[in-house]
Amino acid sequence: MSQAPEVGRGAVVTPVRVVIGLCLIAPFVAMLWVGSYAKTDPTFIGIPFFYWYQMAWVLISTVLTMIAFKLWQRDQRARRGGER
Repeated sequence: MSQAPEVGRGAVVTPVRVVIGLCLIAPFVAMLWVGSYAKTDPTFIGIPFFYWYQMAWVLISTVLTMIAFKLWQRDQRARRGGER
């Protein structure tokens, strides 16, 4: 009469998901730690460090977000493949 409760696959912490989280949090940490880049030297083609460091993180953030997205897609495909 009593049925065993279904065990759903909830949130699972895997190494891939940890890497995804690190890829997404790294730009925030880099930008919030202002003391590390609040200076003018070294300059790059005449642009003070403060500015080119932030612009570099725009590109780095794009790459890290793409990596996180691809890893997430692969993780989701693997999870769906395991259910069938």
